[in-house]
Amino acid sequence: MTVTKVTTKAAKGGGGGGRRPAKKNKKISLEFHVDCKQPVEDGIFNIVDFEKYLKEKIKVNDKTNNLGTSVSVEASKHKVTVKSEIKMSKKYLKYLTKRYLRRNALRDFLRIVALTTDKSTYELKYFQINNDDDDDDVADNKKVKILVTPVKRRPSGS
Repeated sequence: MTVTKVTTKAAKGGGGGGRRPAKKNKKISLEFHVDCKQPVEDGIFNIVDFEKYLKEKIKVNDKTNNLGTSVSVEASKHKVTVKSEIKMSKKYLKYLTKRYLRRNALRDFLRIVALTTDKSTYELKYFQINNDDDDDDVADNKKVKILVTPVKRRPSGS
């Protein structure tokens, strides 16, 4: 007597013709922060205006001014917090922050940097500008010799 191995779906427990159970929708809870401490303390950045800009420009279901209860934007003294119950990327918040900086002529001075310690936080930092004041003063005080050579003109009359 020989025994044969049965390899059908029914034998494996896969069920013949059964449907997969529906995926349960997990409630998404995202929270992003933009730390604006340095520019706010220096008085060049208005955090209330930035909060208002985010509320107007964040798109929900491809529509602006449609935050509803799914997205909330809150501003504290130095931080703006965006809480979302729908799928939203951190990169989108960076994009909107860059647009705000560009519109307010701050993009040349400020940059937005992701913190390495906290994955959900961006920080506004100043660009590092090297001021070589000593070299400029020395260059201004130097006398520059300009050599001028006369140009020989050909006689006109040919």
